[in-house]
Amino acid sequence: MSIDASLLAVLALASLFAGFIDSVVGGGGLIQIPALFSVLPSEIPATLFGTNKISSVVGTTNAAWRYARRVTMPWGTILPAALAAFACSYLGAMAVAWLPRELLRPMILVMLVGAAGYTFWRKDFGSIHRPQHAGVKEFVYALIVGGALGFYDGFFGPGTGSFLIFLFIRFFGFDFLHASAASKVVNVATNLAAIAYFVPNGFYLPLAAVIMAAANIGGSFIGTHLALRHGSGFVRKVFLAVVCALIVKFAWDTF
Repeated sequence: MSIDASLLAVLALASLFAGFIDSVVGGGGLIQIPALFSVLPSEIPATLFGTNKISSVVGTTNAAWRYARRVTMPWGTILPAALAAFACSYLGAMAVAWLPRELLRPMILVMLVGAAGYTFWRKDFGSIHRPQHAGVKEFVYALIVGGALGFYDGFFGPGTGSFLIFLFIRFFGFDFLHASAASKVVNVATNLAAIAYFVPNGFYLPLAAVIMAAANIGGSFIGTHLALRHGSGFVRKVFLAVVCALIVKFAWDTF
């Protein structure tokens, strides 16, 4: 379909902001997906979700690359988590057909409130990078976290990046900066799994995807620059802001 230039400009602006948020703590879908549905209401949801994933994966890959150049990446945790996330994200997408996603909303809302409350309460949470696991234990924990969050991303999606950051800090002892860097690699894996379904089936808009991807990269440059410059304290503040926004969204959708 032909898309008016002014509508493409709106999508580009939304994608720029989404790239910024995604590169720091995840949650760019809060901005990009509503923008797509508002600007292109006649398109089927699968096409809009496919376009969103193409845009997101480009910005997230850029963010992961920039973090990897400046931060010591805990690959022993990241790689098994990313592989498990890739496989389980595809399974999650398949599960949509037989399990109503609406059943998850109240449970996810409770989990988000718990994550926000824990982070507010523990002022030192994520302030020091002190990895807690190694060897087989690290590998198994990474598979569990990556698999669970990968399935969630394929099945439902919103807040995946924020949940990953929280779990990398809580169960692996990362600080906010390293947790954000690790979550980007896992997010790339889950996005690629979704794209493996959407693109071959033609569920994407090429022109919109290219323009939004370019804008998303711009936002990710800004976000990673600020995160690397200001460190874990900055990432923690953005994390809390995004989680609170997710709580409001899920509460509105649920009640």
